Amino acid sequence: MKGGKSTGAQKKSDAKLAVKKGKAAKDPNKPKRPASAFFVFMEEFRKQFKAEHPDNKSVAAVGKAGGVKWKAMSTSEKAPYVAKAEKRKAEYEKTMVAYNKKQASGGKEEDDDSDKSKSEVNNEEDSDDEEEDDD
Repeated sequence: MKGGKSTGAQKKSDAKLAVKKGKAAKDPNKPKRPASAFFVFMEEFRKQFKAEHPDNKSVAAVGKAGGVKWKAMSTSEKAPYVAKAEKRKAEYEKTMVAYNKKQASGGKEEDDDSDKSKSEVNNEEDSDDEEEDDD
């Protein structure tokens, strides 16, 4: 009778697995979410911790020490990190609005495919024209 129960449970788990779908493809052009105040603090704390403990290679130790220090900090001590995080969030929201407009308008533009800025592209075109004039 144990076999009957396990096959029934196995069928249920197989059904759950069949329903589960993979993640949707992630757009590489989508802006990354901004860091929270804690992670802004950790950027600075990691540098300080590595300077004080150069032999420590443990990521967990750095994270744990950072968490302990963050909890011990007062609100006024956290204020500069909160302000930086809010500034990054505001910039992120602006870029997301632009990104969403671009997505709604139909997606990619030709300029986004290249890593070069418009001025670099224009400079290259100008230098090509100059080379042709020299001939």
